[in-house]
Amino acid sequence: MPALLGLRDIVGFDRAFIRSLQYDQLAGQTRLRTLAHGVGGVVGSVCMQPFVPPVFIAMWIALLAGGLLNFVRLESKMRNARERSVTTSQVAKHLFGTAWLGIAWMCVPLLLSVFADIEGMLRGFALIAVVVSATAAIMAVVPLRAIVFISPACFVATIGFALGGDTVTACITTIFYLLNVLSILRRAETFLRSSVAEISVAEKSEVVSMLLREFEENEADWLWQIDTSRRIRSASPRFAYALGRTPGDLDGAAFLQMIAGDDWDRGDLPRSLNELADKLHRRESFANLFIEVRINGQRRWWELSGTPILDDRGRFCGFRGVGSDVTEQRNSSEKIAYLARYDTLTGLPNRLSLNETLREAMELAQAERRRCAFIMIDLDRFKAVNDSLGHQVGDMLLEEVSKRLSEVAGDNDVCGRLGGDEFGIVVRDAPDYAAVDAIARKAIDRLSLPYEVDRHTLFVGASAGSALAPRDGKTVEELMRNADLAMYRAKDDGRGVHFAYEPSLHAHAEERRQLEFSLRKALEKDELLLNFQPVVDANSENVVSFEALVRWQSAEHGFVSPGKFIPVAEDTRLIVPIGTWVLKRACQEAVAWPKHVKVNVNVSPEQLVEPDFVDTVVDALNRSGLAPQRLEIEVTESIFLNDAEVARVALGRVMALGCQVALDDFGTGYSSLGYLRKLQFSTIKVDRSFVQGAAQGSSESLAIVRAVVAMAKSLEMKTTAEGVETDEEAKLVRNMGCDRIQGFYFGRPMTSEDARALFDTDYRALRA
Repeated sequence: MPALLGLRDIVGFDRAFIRSLQYDQLAGQTRLRTLAHGVGGVVGSVCMQPFVPPVFIAMWIALLAGGLLNFVRLESKMRNARERSVTTSQVAKHLFGTAWLGIAWMCVPLLLSVFADIEGMLRGFALIAVVVSATAAIMAVVPLRAIVFISPACFVATIGFALGGDTVTACITTIFYLLNVLSILRRAETFLRSSVAEISVAEKSEVVSMLLREFEENEADWLWQIDTSRRIRSASPRFAYALGRTPGDLDGAAFLQMIAGDDWDRGDLPRSLNELADKLHRRESFANLFIEVRINGQRRWWELSGTPILDDRGRFCGFRGVGSDVTEQRNSSEKIAYLARYDTLTGLPNRLSLNETLREAMELAQAERRRCAFIMIDLDRFKAVNDSLGHQVGDMLLEEVSKRLSEVAGDNDVCGRLGGDEFGIVVRDAPDYAAVDAIARKAIDRLSLPYEVDRHTLFVGASAGSALAPRDGKTVEELMRNADLAMYRAKDDGRGVHFAYEPSLHAHAEERRQLEFSLRKALEKDELLLNFQPVVDANSENVVSFEALVRWQSAEHGFVSPGKFIPVAEDTRLIVPIGTWVLKRACQEAVAWPKHVKVNVNVSPEQLVEPDFVDTVVDALNRSGLAPQRLEIEVTESIFLNDAEVARVALGRVMALGCQVALDDFGTGYSSLGYLRKLQFSTIKVDRSFVQGAAQGSSESLAIVRAVVAMAKSLEMKTTAEGVETDEEAKLVRNMGCDRIQGFYFGRPMTSEDARALFDTDYRALRA
């Protein structure tokens, strides 16, 4: 009701817009309504003449004429109201003018009720009934004005009949009024619904036209249309361009003949073109139909969609649709199919292809009551090569590995790359374990020979695990999973070996799962503890710092070595809370040491990329009271492999606190010389493999140690030699210029109590 009366908005249309529709419609009827009021005035005068004094009739005519002039003036301003908004003030003026006319017509029953008898009053009511009914028909588009107009006259007529004692006629007058109000509202609703629907359809048509224009102008696709004779009509510019013609040349041309080209004359149409002709003949809609066409003698591929055109009576008028040239996509489909099943780097079948091959082998083996096998191969030490020499050298190495593996595989075998440095061999016919073991050992021996890649001599071995079907698995997934378990067991047994699947391997996997479960509870149960390994000055051999090392004494598993639980913690991201605990506990312990002694805390890449890592460092320092200068964060080169920029920013903020940062195991991983310039590390730690190699006289290790020491001095960084275990190694690294030494020669990892006791220890006297 409020929306119809223009008192609130309709969903999607504001009231100003609704008023514009209503008043524009009403303004077109101004002359008719003016004429009706004039005729009504004459009739009213005749009705009142026998009963009402002339002076009152004259006054009534003057009142009606004034209202009519005001009405004409207002209505003249409402032309083309649809093109502009009708304001609230304009609505108020029109309501006032309508009320004026309504009061003028109210005077007819009022005067007759005063001066006339029942017969005269009935004459007046008859006139008012005509006026009210006409108003309900004409003014209903603006229901509020129509109701305001008819209400005064109907109200006075009802009161007049009631006061005259004619209750029945008074009731009839009331019912007549209410029915007219209802009629006005229904007419107003019908008008608004039809107007809104008309506007919505117009807007949708405009949007569709706009989209079609944009489609033609901006897309590679094009529109096509044919008539009942399959002749082209209204050819779009893009469609003409696709056919190598102009739009004028195509109008009326045979559609199929144009796209068939020379094939049409020979009668040798491609099957796809026959399929299109069949669908056009049956008048069927089609979508994404690939058609082989010949344009200017060149064979191309189109993708067409079309639907029949029907007129208002449902009669078929032709076809309309969209099309696009997909020749390039079609030509590359074979390449895509190849890429979907073959590894782009090595050219070997990929995981998907190996899965399909293994499934076929298992089905054939089951049908012929024989066995097949799957061998999982993982390269040893590949990550070290990839990280130290870069991914390009790593990729070249994988190419060489694939070539050797292809040479190992016989006609009965299919080898492929599963991903990363993992490969697989499907053995279609595996008589027994010995045959599978022979293939696996041959692959390991072949892959373990030296590689010459980009002027580097590389040594990487391989570990293999196998599973025999159907004994070790009834499905592809089960067989591959069991071969994977066997391969990891081979790695645990020292690498470079082949291990066949055994049911007990599931127990090892379960043990690791239980280890992970217990590790999640280790912090809660206070099972973790810290050991500290001293780092001494190379010349004075005084303790300058301790490296904090986490240990785990589990209630369920006993003492668990770091080499066993740290990888689990890193795989499950438990390393983050464990690392936080280590940082806070190490700072608390270091407060009790002499002020010149620092504490070194290892931080994993997972910790470093945590958003609150720096806040964790600040919290550890604040809670312990340790000076930032006494905390040295140790990171490995693996931080530069992923999220390098995040790691650099985090370390920069740690340095800004006053803490120092050491680069651990330098030279064994990713080439990070660029980051040595961007991050001012306090210390570079030389990996123990280089120290031991130098002690054994390896020229390469000696050169690396000297280069690291020289580079560190030029960058004003300290160097720490790790893994020093003998006096000879200590003298060697001291003579080569290392600033600090760490290793079993000066102390194994020890408890916090033993660490404190070292401050009074004279190492020279102790060894003497």
